[in-house]
Amino acid sequence: MTTLLFSHPSCIEHDPGEYHPERPDRLRAVMDGLDDDAFKHLKRLEAPIVDLKHVKQVHDAGYVDMMMDSVPSDGRVRLDPDTVMSASSGEAAQRAAGAAVAAVDAVVDGQARNAFCAVRPPGHHAESSKAMGFCLFNSAAVAAFHARATHQMDRVCVIDFDVHHGNGTQHSFEHIDGLFYGSSHQWPAYPGTGAVAESGDFNNVCNVPLAPGTGSVGFRDGYEEDMLPAIRAFAPELIIISAGFDAHKRDPLAQLELETEDYRWVTDKLLDLADDICDGRVVSLLEGGYDLEALRDSTAVHVASLLEH
Repeated sequence: MTTLLFSHPSCIEHDPGEYHPERPDRLRAVMDGLDDDAFKHLKRLEAPIVDLKHVKQVHDAGYVDMMMDSVPSDGRVRLDPDTVMSASSGEAAQRAAGAAVAAVDAVVDGQARNAFCAVRPPGHHAESSKAMGFCLFNSAAVAAFHARATHQMDRVCVIDFDVHHGNGTQHSFEHIDGLFYGSSHQWPAYPGTGAVAESGDFNNVCNVPLAPGTGSVGFRDGYEEDMLPAIRAFAPELIIISAGFDAHKRDPLAQLELETEDYRWVTDKLLDLADDICDGRVVSLLEGGYDLEALRDSTAVHVASLLEH
């Protein structure tokens, strides 16, 4: 079976403004990195517009409606100090979530072994009723809730190696038996959540906070000693990856000092585990990463692992 790549031009057209770190060039860099002969066997698909009923499984209906009503016809609207919408942002958010839903459908139905959603805006900071941290809809959470509601999956996990803790995903999962959230992230750092003691009502949250400057050895130890055993113990039927690449040593927004090859390593480890416990079913979604060269190269090794596995 093949690897699917979901994306759409509207995800580039979402434009928070000049000098904003979450800029359209991020996705251009990702797609440029995947425009190599090594990725010729990727099956490239258009990210569909999501049915908002799927989004409303995660987010309050009033928030979803308010956000869509707030999309400007021109110019920009600021939802919080960091989170901005342009005229294309509503469609981009709908296609980011739509890619996540379509990827779950394809992987669970056996049409593909795994999938990568090259989309923006990112999602893991979005709370049930609040946009924050560049994020509008929490696409990874939407994917997980969809897998449970539509495909009757009892146990679904999201693993998040973005350098920032995915507060929105954790808050959507922590009170629900059958959903697991695991995050490795810099600590202390934005948004200030993600302590080890935050373990969920059903021991279904695993946080691996890492000090600034941790580097490759500490990052890999955190997975080997804590994260991978926790995933194995949970035994999910589907693994969803919130794939942020801003822990890279080149990234301007954090200081974890990872190398490009660390993303190949962690992806290989997660795919090996998926082979053991859930028939290899993995869906990955782009989250952060703000140095264009590091983002391009790190995404390329991540997708190469998905494709070659």
